[in-house]
Amino acid sequence: MSLFISEAVASSGGQAHVNPYSLITMLVIFVLIFYFIILRPQHNRAKEHKKLMDSISKGDEVLTTGGLIGRVTKVSETGYIVVALNDTNDVTIKRDFVAAVLPKGTMKSI
Repeated sequence: MSLFISEAVASSGGQAHVNPYSLITMLVIFVLIFYFIILRPQHNRAKEHKKLMDSISKGDEVLTTGGLIGRVTKVSETGYIVVALNDTNDVTIKRDFVAAVLPKGTMKSI
């Protein structure tokens, strides 16, 4: 029978010694990995998007999250902007829905 059972399993020796701080150390390592891989980049993206929202002014050409491209004609204090899609169509959107500020002349090149 000892042919099929390894000596480590079959032995009735003492218990294995486990460091009591190993669980705490592993939890700290997982929290650090979570912070540096998920939370920190997300915080940086949010900060850049807020800076973009604050820099929007009249005359900027913007791309919305819905895919519309237009020129900002009015910026209100309440967080809304009016975007002119062409000469006849204006759309009022919330500032948060601007995905990017495009370089000047982008609308004419399209």
